[in-house]
Amino acid sequence: MNINETIVFIDNELTQTLNDYQNWFTLKSDLLSFKPQVGWSIEQVLEHVTLTNHFLLILIRKGKRKAIELSAKKDLNSLLESYQINLQELDAIARHKSFNWIRPEHMEPKGDKELGQIRSLLDDQINECKGLLKEMINGEGILYKTTMTVNNLGKIDVYQYIYFLCQHAKRHIVQVQKVMEEFGGTS
Repeated sequence: MNINETIVFIDNELTQTLNDYQNWFTLKSDLLSFKPQVGWSIEQVLEHVTLTNHFLLILIRKGKRKAIELSAKKDLNSLLESYQINLQELDAIARHKSFNWIRPEHMEPKGDKELGQIRSLLDDQINECKGLLKEMINGEGILYKTTMTVNNLGKIDVYQYIYFLCQHAKRHIVQVQKVMEEFGGTS
């Protein structure tokens, strides 16, 4: 995949992720707040995703800024010719329980946001990612890498960080589906 295809691919993934989440915000309140035997309620999952996005976006914004600064100092076109964008190494992030990870406490849902706030926040976060991609349309995002400790990924570039955000959100789709199944079995 060249850089243009990569950007379009990530943008499409962001759109799909946001679309996948929209129906959950319209579920009945008893299903949204249902606490499964193990894990979080759907409402808690939604809050967790926005909390995680918040912290990832801090790194993504910083990375975008530094990547654009570096693009003035480096020959971006020659670097793009030899650069291998590997999004596949991030696909495991989307698979629920594919690796062990203890999330930091600041990414635990607190229940202090209303569902409408969470929905608006998720919309804003995904749209911000789409905007950041547009600001790095020439491939600047490859120029700056930051270490990602989740699943021992190591250093990943700004595009990969945005894709990671998307994959993390997808990871919780299976979790929500399991909560819905358990809820259906109890009624």
